[in-house]
Amino acid sequence: MEIKELREREQSGDWSVSLSGVKLDNPVIPASGCFGFGYGMAEYYDINILGSISFKGTTLNPRFGNPLPRVAECEAGMINSVGLQNPGIEKVISEELPKMRAVFHKPIIANISGFAIDEYVECCRLIDKEEQVEIIELNVSCPNVHGGGMSFGTQPESVAEVVRAVKKVINKPLYVKLTPNVTDIVAIAKAAVDAGADGLCLINTMLGMRIDLKTGKPIIANVMGGFSGPAIFPVALRMVWQVSHAVDVPTIGCGGVSTADDVKEMMLAGATAVQVGAANLRDPYACKRIIENL
Repeated sequence: MEIKELREREQSGDWSVSLSGVKLDNPVIPASGCFGFGYGMAEYYDINILGSISFKGTTLNPRFGNPLPRVAECEAGMINSVGLQNPGIEKVISEELPKMRAVFHKPIIANISGFAIDEYVECCRLIDKEEQVEIIELNVSCPNVHGGGMSFGTQPESVAEVVRAVKKVINKPLYVKLTPNVTDIVAIAKAAVDAGADGLCLINTMLGMRIDLKTGKPIIANVMGGFSGPAIFPVALRMVWQVSHAVDVPTIGCGGVSTADDVKEMMLAGATAVQVGAANLRDPYACKRIIENL
């Protein structure tokens, strides 16, 4: 977006956007893992003011998640190591989606995670059949247990392999959520697009840790976790700029977004839409406030 278009949107109040043909009234989307499946937040305000919702990361099988404690506070953000706690794809489809649709009537983004390519493929194949879901968001920041413990998202070849496999079994737009924990984010982005990704979402959490000064031990049971919040916004903005100028697909900016001005910066950097993550955990009304301020 150019500054002229931004000023026109500010004057008109029209913040509608399109993600691969999916129309959103505004670019504000709660990020996966920070808004559950929406219906819990619907107790606080009418969530239909949102552009869309990326629901909680879903895997093939149910997951309890990582051992406790899972969360540590930071000066300008938080660290989490929840570990993809979710009821599994079958219950998400049979139980969570109907409850979500009862209170949210706009496009839904399905965030899908996996630990092997066949898990990604099966989850995406199943969710692709659901009318409620209009975009599939592939989280390639999970450990690849069949690939030496590396994340799919840290190697261009791995990203391309999983994207190609998933594209064969779905018809809906596929957006790939990229990890920032790489040397060259542009190379990863290009690999995803060349393999067939319709769009990209970036960034996922960075890697961080905290130590308890009373015990001398890490606060997080898994030692390290995903660092999110306002502190990572400049990094996310930089990566959105780099990727948006390198590939010709829509990007969703994510990482430390907490104000309407952050949304505008992300869009000026090249993002078509924006996801709001950790801000929702600090303030349940964060997305509502951002949309009103836009």
